[in-house]
Amino acid sequence: MGKVGQLLSHPLELKAALKLKLFRKPLFAEAESEKTPELKRCHELLKLTSRSFASVIMELHPELRNAVAIFYLVLRALDTVEDDMTIDSKIKIPLLREFDTKLELEEWSFDGNSPTEKDRDVLVDFTAILKEFHKLKPEYQKVIKEITHKMGNGMADYILDENFNLNGLQSVKDYDLYCHYVAGLVGDGLTQLLVLANFSSKDLYEENVHLYEDMGLFLQKTNIIRDYAEDLEDGRSFWPKEIWSLYAEKLSDFAKPEHTQQGIYCINHLVLNAMSHIQSVLHFLASVHEQSSFQFCAIPQVMAIATLSLVFANPKVLHENVKIRKGTTCYLILKSRTLRGCVEIFQYYLRDIKKRVTVEDPSYLKINIQIAKIEQFIESMYQEQLPAGVKPKETPIYKKVMDRSEYDAKVAVTEEDEEFKFNIGFTIFLTVIAAIYFAYK
Repeated sequence: MGKVGQLLSHPLELKAALKLKLFRKPLFAEAESEKTPELKRCHELLKLTSRSFASVIMELHPELRNAVAIFYLVLRALDTVEDDMTIDSKIKIPLLREFDTKLELEEWSFDGNSPTEKDRDVLVDFTAILKEFHKLKPEYQKVIKEITHKMGNGMADYILDENFNLNGLQSVKDYDLYCHYVAGLVGDGLTQLLVLANFSSKDLYEENVHLYEDMGLFLQKTNIIRDYAEDLEDGRSFWPKEIWSLYAEKLSDFAKPEHTQQGIYCINHLVLNAMSHIQSVLHFLASVHEQSSFQFCAIPQVMAIATLSLVFANPKVLHENVKIRKGTTCYLILKSRTLRGCVEIFQYYLRDIKKRVTVEDPSYLKINIQIAKIEQFIESMYQEQLPAGVKPKETPIYKKVMDRSEYDAKVAVTEEDEEFKFNIGFTIFLTVIAAIYFAYK
């Protein structure tokens, strides 16, 4: 079924797609006249590497827009070096370890990637990125340089780890550490930028380290589960042996028809592991105040829970890369503009998972317990089921949610305006169609 057919068969998603395209306005518009040639090139590189991610970055508050864009491009350049298997390790390892020092230069580029490497332009035109990097506030530059140093060295360590290269990730502890280097550090840097810009609660970085770490791990683990078939084809292994060995002798066994059921059980076990980060995700989102930054953080997370529900008990994961529908993406983007909307999205997909887990599944009991814990945490966020006359407990998470609710109330006005415009537009459309029909009847 094509994209149009999918939308027509899912009316709510069709409505969301139309509202997103016709009625939703970005919080902050780009000022084309203020763009330098280098900044224009940076924006072009963003779109080349990830069109959907670029559009979200471009809607950020001007205070952080360029900082986040440059942060993303620097890490994308780093990843392009690490991911290209044609680069000799004698060149790759030192380059990864010293990549942060390139940020001190006025000009630098690298053309040693394979001609077929899709993101090689980020390295070829790295001087444009450097020009804009040096225009950022010193404190933002410091954060980007620090995270680049940590990530580059982490990547180099994994390349030199013979056991990892031969056997993949072994323990769940190894799994978490790998996800820390490729995603947790991104959350680290982003959180520092949010706090420095005064766009989140002050305690989000120093006192709640596990929150931004879990944000990154939740996203990365969801991607790793989904990418089983693709990674297997590329000769890579990121599912931890501590988990998959409970269900098969070899990781590749799951691709065989006779091992499908065990493969599903393994997927569900990995989903259970990923769900352990959800409470932190919701706590983190409740701590972000500035609206464009909230949306920037929320959209990937709601996409992740939707993807987690899609891969759960799904045998297709063992043979192909599954993705949520475009219409679903549109719906999630619109609904995730408020914390309440994000919570409802998580509840919907968690209940969907709970509904589909079978008693025969080895993770059945643990999945139900984990979902119950998350539901209990959500209740503690809002405390709306209290008996009459009982006052809510002024817990830290409750206070954060109440603070965030003030910002949600402002977004609700925008949502109502969009709904009104959609209804008017839809009514006019139906009227025109009816008029044409009766005119030619």
